[in-house]
Amino acid sequence: MNTITLKSIEGFRQNLLSEEKSLFTVGKYVRDTRVFIQWCKDREISKELVLEYKKELLAKYAPASVNSILSSLNCFFSYEQCHQFKVKLLKIQRRIFADKEKELTRAEYEKLLLTAKRQENKRLYYLMQTICSTGIRVSELKFITVEAVKRGEAHISCKGKLRLVILPKKLCVMLLSYIKERGIFCGAVFVTKRGKPIDRSNIWSDMKKLCDSAGVDSKKVFPHNLRHLFARTYYSMQKDIVRLADILGHSSVNTTRIYTMESGAEHRRQIQELGLLLK
Repeated sequence: MNTITLKSIEGFRQNLLSEEKSLFTVGKYVRDTRVFIQWCKDREISKELVLEYKKELLAKYAPASVNSILSSLNCFFSYEQCHQFKVKLLKIQRRIFADKEKELTRAEYEKLLLTAKRQENKRLYYLMQTICSTGIRVSELKFITVEAVKRGEAHISCKGKLRLVILPKKLCVMLLSYIKERGIFCGAVFVTKRGKPIDRSNIWSDMKKLCDSAGVDSKKVFPHNLRHLFARTYYSMQKDIVRLADILGHSSVNTTRIYTMESGAEHRRQIQELGLLLK
């Protein structure tokens, strides 16, 4: 393979779909590969060229983002059976503490809820509580249906895995009232004006609009942070990371550890309470 053609990209996309990758993953892998093509221009692809690209990525992005892009390219090279072009990912030491500037606190979450309620944005008000009280992914909201709310549990299929998500009784009561008010008889609870399941971009936009009124830093406000807040809260009470991994739908507890990281300030408080210093 000297150059990458549009036909190769389309074949790559179809292969990812046949492997049942999520649409988000497929889109990202294809997008990263297209960007690499544009960067290459008419140059012949070689291991040296890919390493040069890696070096440029390092100058522009954080290590985790660089690894994410390289993973996309390595996947494409594997598909094309051009393993000689694959490059090693960066070795990143596992973080011990969460980034305080990006960690949504419970108090900030409640501010967002109160603001949504005050603005009478009931869909967002109940949607945020649904994610935060169950720990589901934004992409899994479509499984929160009228039928699931009535059962008190949702059967979720994601990334080739099936799992049961228990819906808190209080949440079900709230959602049943919302469903009745909106005249939703079946299917997804959170839908657009046209009746289609609401997507990630809609939720992101709606949450960002709350920030100024709620007095919460917009860098902390995005749907996935609600899932992180659920994970931290659950772990602080139960201390069972294996069970939490099952609830979140993680294949590895190493992924779950990222969700349960606390800020350095919390760690400081904990070690100061050990009582191992004498006056």
